[in-house]
Amino acid sequence: MKKIKIKKGDLVKVIAGASKGKQGSVQRVLYKKNKAIVDGINIVKKHVKPNNKNPQGGIIEKNAPIHISNLSLLNSKGETTRVGYRMEGDKKVRYTKKLNEVI
Repeated sequence: MKKIKIKKGDLVKVIAGASKGKQGSVQRVLYKKNKAIVDGINIVKKHVKPNNKNPQGGIIEKNAPIHISNLSLLNSKGETTRVGYRMEGDKKVRYTKKLNEVI
């Protein structure tokens, strides 16, 4: 399985697909499917039957997962960048390849 370098809470930009150019924060990473759920990205409408939580039922909007390959991490300047790993002392840290700063 490929190493996923995007983590929960990271600020990412969509680089391919219908939502190309949009930015958002990662809410959840689905490691087995190589997908992530990003806030405000890839919103789909879902028809819901009436239940205890939603007695009215109807159509709700929710965030659908988007493939990791369509996301790119943003650095502190708001530019897309790749992620690298290095050892600082005895800790392994992630850093941005463009600015060489620790995430």
